[in-house]
Amino acid sequence: MTSFDFSPLFRSTIGFDRLGRLFDQALVDEGTSYPPYNIEKTGEDAYRITMAVAGFGDDDISIVAQENTLSVSGKAKAVEEQSEFLYRGIAGRAFERRFQLADHIKVVGAQLVNGLLHIDLVREVPEAKRPRQIKVEVGAPRTPIGAKAA
Repeated sequence: MTSFDFSPLFRSTIGFDRLGRLFDQALVDEGTSYPPYNIEKTGEDAYRITMAVAGFGDDDISIVAQENTLSVSGKAKAVEEQSEFLYRGIAGRAFERRFQLADHIKVVGAQLVNGLLHIDLVREVPEAKRPRQIKVEVGAPRTPIGAKAA
């Protein structure tokens, strides 16, 4: 396994330690691919996570967004065995899947349709953080706020 040394980056930056943790988590093999999922971009600032959760009802699934983490977990209710299965290929085991979200990504809704769980996300950058155009004025320079005039 390849490891990366981020210490040169952290010597000259402040507040980016989360980046190192994200890389560490991405390089660790989760060991499971259940349930399968897709991540798609549905618009300029819109995304959708689709998870195949056959056998789970809306009461069996929990979706929690906390800070920059989206956690989706499911636990199917116990079904009384009335039949003898010759082959059982539909997994009904409990799961938990975590997604790291970028700043300003909000969960706007979730729907369970035909065994697929759709989670819609949108990037909502606050007005104060958006780029703004600065008008260039012509004339005598102004005295900066808080500075004393000479």
